[in-house]
Amino acid sequence: MNNTLTEENINKLKEELEYRMTVRRAKIAKEKLIAAAHGDRSENAEYKEACANYRENDNRIQYLLTMISTATVIDDKNLDKSILGINRKARIKFVEDGDEDIITLVTTMDSDPENMFISIESDLGKALKGKKAGEVVEVNAPSEKYKIEILEVL
Repeated sequence: MNNTLTEENINKLKEELEYRMTVRRAKIAKEKLIAAAHGDRSENAEYKEACANYRENDNRIQYLLTMISTATVIDDKNLDKSILGINRKARIKFVEDGDEDIITLVTTMDSDPENMFISIESDLGKALKGKKAGEVVEVNAPSEKYKIEILEVL
């Protein structure tokens, strides 16, 4: 994992990590203790569910720790506004069919392709990152290759 994230993304991850390590973990431990008091653990659905919640929470904690420790943190505030990068919008044209769209390049955490928030780590994001208005780039998607013209960096 080596995602490009902003300081804001890192802070959100740290906030969730703190919550999961303190509040969530304590709540699950209490649920597990109460369920264990009901008797036979081998046939105790509440206990099994509490154990599953504990594992799920721990897996998420490990994921968050990995994301935080391996992320490349960028300062999106001081980037050249004429170059496409994190949190920059652009008006683009699909060369083959002439369709135009406005996209925003974002981090993986903020990705929402349906609303044209394109991850900088996606095939399209990688092709557009660092480019300027007027450039034509080729996108190497898994199923096809296509060309995009950057009409304007907004």
